[in-house]
Amino acid sequence: MTTKTSASAQQPTIAAIASPIGQGGVGVIRLSGRTAYAIGCAMSGQSALTPRHAHFAKFKNSAGQIIDEGIIIYFKAPHSFTGEDVVELQGHGGMVLQNLLLSVCFELGARQAMAGEFSMRAFENDKIDLVQAEAIADVISATSVAQLSSAMRSLSGDFSKKINELSNKITNIRLYVEASIDFSDEDDVVFLSDGVIESNIDEILNAIDDILVTAKQGQLLRDGVQVVLAGRPNAGKSSLLNCLAGTERAIVSNIAGTTRDTLSEVLVLDGLTVHLTDTAGLRDACDEVEKIGIDRAKSAVKEADILLFVYDVSGEREPFELAKELFADMIDEIGVENFERKLVMIANKADLLDGVPRETMQINQNTPNVSCETISQIQVSCITGQGLDELVDLLKNKVGFHPPENSLIARTRHIDALKRAKSHAMDAHTQLVVYQAVELVAESLRLSQMALGEIIGQMTADDLLGRIFSSFCIGK
Repeated sequence: MTTKTSASAQQPTIAAIASPIGQGGVGVIRLSGRTAYAIGCAMSGQSALTPRHAHFAKFKNSAGQIIDEGIIIYFKAPHSFTGEDVVELQGHGGMVLQNLLLSVCFELGARQAMAGEFSMRAFENDKIDLVQAEAIADVISATSVAQLSSAMRSLSGDFSKKINELSNKITNIRLYVEASIDFSDEDDVVFLSDGVIESNIDEILNAIDDILVTAKQGQLLRDGVQVVLAGRPNAGKSSLLNCLAGTERAIVSNIAGTTRDTLSEVLVLDGLTVHLTDTAGLRDACDEVEKIGIDRAKSAVKEADILLFVYDVSGEREPFELAKELFADMIDEIGVENFERKLVMIANKADLLDGVPRETMQINQNTPNVSCETISQIQVSCITGQGLDELVDLLKNKVGFHPPENSLIARTRHIDALKRAKSHAMDAHTQLVVYQAVELVAESLRLSQMALGEIIGQMTADDLLGRIFSSFCIGK
C-alpha cells in the first residue's frame, strides 16, 4: 500500500454525523476527501482555515442563511486520521440540526459516508493497520474496563508490534534458508544441519505460542462466552439469572411454565463477558406456546459454550440422569464427552437444606462411566447468595479466562491466522529435520509469514475488508 498525501490523490469527499444519535450538547459532522477544505470554507464563511486551529463560525446553507454556530477544525493531509484533508464541524446537538448541516455538505458535493469508511481510508492510506482498525470498533463497543483497556492496547499498536516482530524474525530465517538455495554448490546438508535454522524455527514456534495464549484471552475478553440456563420448571433458573444480573430481569413465580421464551442478558462477571440466556422449563407440555419455548430452549442449549443445568437440590434425586434424559438428542449429536464438557450441574435452593451437611449430588457414586473430572458441579442459593462467587470462578476456569494485565483484544480471524502460521512453521521444522528439503523449508516459512500478514492487513482479501469495515459505525 502507498500513502496518499497529495490533494490530487485523495478520494471523493465523504461526510457523516460523527456524534451519537439523539440530543446532546455538541453535534459533530465529519468530512474527508479532496473537497473537504473547500466545503468547510463555504459553510463557515472563512476565506482560509489554519490547520489544527479551532475557528468560531456561523454555519450557513447555500442560500446564505445561518443554520447553526460553533467551531470548525481543519486537519491537512496527510496529518489527519484518514490521511486526507479532514474537516470537522462542531455545532449544537440535535438530529434535525445535524441533518440540516449534513444536507448542505451533500449539496456542496460530498456524499454520505458508508459504515466504517473513514477507518477504511485510514487503513488504505497507511495511517493504521487492520488490527488497529478493528480495535477502534472494539474500543467503542467495550462492555468492561478490562475489555476497553485491552482494546486500547491493540489500538495503540501493541498487538501489531508483536506480529511485526515475529514476521521480521521469519524474514531473517528465510534469508538464511534461501541463501543456501542461491549458493547450492556448497554442501546443503552441512548448511541445514548446523542447528542455526532449527533453533530459529523453534524460537518462532515459541513466540507464536506466547501470542496465541494472549490472543485467546483477548478473544474471550471481546467475544465473551455463551452460557445457557436450563432445567425443569421451578428449578430457579430465572432467580439465578436475576442474582447474577443484580436486577429483576426475569419474572419469577411459583407457577410452573412462567418462562415461555428465551431471555438473554449480557453480564460482566469479574471481567468475563457472559451472554447469559434463561430458558423455558423442560417438561412434557400441552400448551402450544410453551412447546415452542421448550424447542427454543433446546436450540439455545445446542449453541451454548456452557450449559448450566439448574435443579432443586432439595427435591431432585438423580439430576445427572435427568439431564441426560432431557438432552438425549443433543448427546447423540455431539457425543457424551462434549456434552459433559459443557455441562455444569447447579444444585439450586441450597438454603432449603437447613444447614444439613450433604453432597450436592452423588453422580460419581451412582452414575456409571462418569468421572468427577468431567462433570463440574456447584451448590448455590439465590436467597443467601451461597455459591455465586464460586460459580463465577467456575465459569472463568471452564473457559480458561485468566487475562494478564497486558492482554490484547483479539478476534477469531486472528486466532485462525496464528494457528495457520504455527502449522506452516511446524511444517518447516519437519522439512528441515526429517527431510532436509531446503526448498520446502523456504516455502513453509513463506506461508507462515503470509498468515501473519493477514492479521495486520498486509495480505487480505477485499471481501474480508468489506465485512470488517461494514460492521463499524457510520461516521467512524
